[in-house]
Amino acid sequence: MNHRRALRAAVTIAVTGALAAGMTMTLTSTASAGTTLRASAAEKGRYFGAAVATGKLSTSVYATILNREFNSVVAENEMKWDATEPQQGRFSYTGGDRLVSHAQANGMSVRGHALLWHQQQPGWAQGMSGSALRNAAINHVTQVATHFRGKIHSWDVVNEAFADGGSGGRRDSNLQRTGNDWIEAAFRAARAADPGAKLCYNDYNTDGINAKSTGIYNMVRDFKSRGVPIDCVGFQSHLGTSLAGDYQANLQRFADLGVDVQITELDVMTGGNQANIFGAVTRACMNVSRCTGITVWGVRDCDSWRGSDNALLFDCNGNKKAAYTNVLNALNAGPAIPTDPPTDPPTDPPTDPPTTPPPGTGGCSASVSLNSWTGGFVATVKVTAGSAGTNGWNVGVTLASGASVTNTWSATASGSTGTVRFTNVDYNGRLGAGQVTEFGFQGTGSGAGITPTCTAS
Repeated sequence: MNHRRALRAAVTIAVTGALAAGMTMTLTSTASAGTTLRASAAEKGRYFGAAVATGKLSTSVYATILNREFNSVVAENEMKWDATEPQQGRFSYTGGDRLVSHAQANGMSVRGHALLWHQQQPGWAQGMSGSALRNAAINHVTQVATHFRGKIHSWDVVNEAFADGGSGGRRDSNLQRTGNDWIEAAFRAARAADPGAKLCYNDYNTDGINAKSTGIYNMVRDFKSRGVPIDCVGFQSHLGTSLAGDYQANLQRFADLGVDVQITELDVMTGGNQANIFGAVTRACMNVSRCTGITVWGVRDCDSWRGSDNALLFDCNGNKKAAYTNVLNALNAGPAIPTDPPTDPPTDPPTDPPTTPPPGTGGCSASVSLNSWTGGFVATVKVTAGSAGTNGWNVGVTLASGASVTNTWSATASGSTGTVRFTNVDYNGRLGAGQVTEFGFQGTGSGAGITPTCTAS
């Protein structure tokens, strides 16, 4: 989200129950209730964050509220493509690094926003298309995620790629025109660059069960079934004077796919329902065990991109509004995230279908699946142990002329062109008879003709 773009239409589904106009709700806080948003959220195993413009960190009232109330931050603009790569191949991390340093000094986690988005692209990228844009986009993901590796809790890998309206389909953009697999390629590149970060898809007007949210749901379900690395879905929740009656049910259906859900850009138009809506969104998150946190898009009303909507929890003087009290009460009254989080449900079809061990007394075999586009590819290699199992394995591939390996995960690569050999890392070399593991690599050029061979040790 960016304060520069026009205010979007709010969800129009009528508010129900406790949100009815004029109705108020009082929640009794627990004996160990937190007295700040960050303390209360942390007690329940969650974060409560705010979008930050680093230029405002020197404003006393702003910084005081931020440091006292929030245990997570996200950059409003400092980590977007136009800010981090203003010229192709020349990266600038000044703003992002400043935010990370502030977070580390104040016990906050950091959400990364956003690696790829059809808006706020630098001018040089706006003029690109086809394989040149695809390669530039994947390189951008790789370089930025690598720079911040180990410092980011969750990345919005792709932002707002689905169209509004009733189609449930993708938004037309220069990125989409590079091929329908561009989102998958971005997630695979992000996982390779920072294996420890949660990888999220983020969008707006997805607050209830509608055509757009269902299109995203179908994409996430497909990704999970094929082993594409997606960990979370972000719901922006820029709200007006009502909230979808199926808001919580929508969060839950995504969580049931085996991904975390996060409220990523919450703000609510001022008016009689503002406090109630803020409270209801917080309760919905608390009631979904895989809802790991909430981020409001700004600190004070005068910091909001929504101008006169006065859409946040603090007024411009730093005073807490009624919405703040409702949110704090909802955090204190809600359940904690279970100590043993739910496991991902079985995929259909399974990510790793049963494999018949190859004949013989030892050895291993390897097979590859390719996700290719003009100018690049991602290869996923499946290694299957023979009947004697393995203590380690070595897989060789011969690349087409002009092709090159640029990233590798779950293996160590020797070489990058011609014949490249991949060996296991410490956690996936020892396999029992018939057991399977996977590694992957990203490359430029053509992936055609790759036929892996496996040697066991």
